[in-house]
Amino acid sequence: MVDLSAKSPCAGLLPVSHGAATLREVAPGPLTMLAPFGGQTAALSQILEAHHGLRFPEPGRLTRAGRVVCAWAGKEQALLLGAAPAPDLASRAAVTDQSDAWAVVALEGHGTADVLARLVPVDLRPRAFPVGSSLRTLLGHMTVTLLRTEDSAVTILAFRSMAGTLVHELETAMAHVAARAIAR
Repeated sequence: MVDLSAKSPCAGLLPVSHGAATLREVAPGPLTMLAPFGGQTAALSQILEAHHGLRFPEPGRLTRAGRVVCAWAGKEQALLLGAAPAPDLASRAAVTDQSDAWAVVALEGHGTADVLARLVPVDLRPRAFPVGSSLRTLLGHMTVTLLRTEDSAVTILAFRSMAGTLVHELETAMAHVAARAIAR
């Protein structure tokens, strides 16, 4: 009989460090997509606040209550990370468990924006992408969601099937940024 064991998306790939930057896997807990039904965003936000202590995020933003985060993920969509969704949410939104669908990593340390500048076509320096921001964009050829959690940290969500490519692209950029810092 085959003996199966669960593995995280980045098992055996992380953590890695180059220079002042570190890339590590994050276990966000339950990850749920919320898509409010037409005209139900305000009611959904009230339910989120009552059960999870946070509101449905504005476009490009995230809301947080302790370890639970609700991050904008596109037009009328948000990802709830870190808590099982309250059952009442299903009365106001399409609620989809996506816990196994995503690879979640954190890029931390000085030079995070320099690393991402090699891969992402938007300005991610803290003044343009401050703490509390959420963004859907490309990282190389992959669609990702970026969350600014601290001035020197960005959480990156990519489809689980792209975990190896995500780690490779980020580690290569980290090594190049570290090499430039040594050469100066």
